[in-house]
Amino acid sequence: MGETLGDSDERAGGQLARLRELDSLGIARLTLAECLDECNRGDVIVARSARSGRRRSGRPVWLERVAGDELTGALANWLDQGGPGRAPMPASLEPLVIDRSKEHAGQVSP
Repeated sequence: MGETLGDSDERAGGQLARLRELDSLGIARLTLAECLDECNRGDVIVARSARSGRRRSGRPVWLERVAGDELTGALANWLDQGGPGRAPMPASLEPLVIDRSKEHAGQVSP
């Protein structure tokens, strides 16, 4: 994790440190994987719905290029408000959504 900003990331530990901070604050549960069938996109984050969001038909949202303090802050606020199925997605994250329904029709997303 850290390809998006690469060496230009000024934060010690880069994007992974930002995401680990969200995990430590209880905003998100972090699970790292080498590749999620989207390796060509670089860093990918899957925001999964909380149980209450799944009851409201919230589905996982796949995002690419979420990097830096501003976008990570938008992600944190969205997840803190309930994330998929519970809170509207911030406008700054909308262009980063990976539409897996078209690319992987017939395959089950994690």
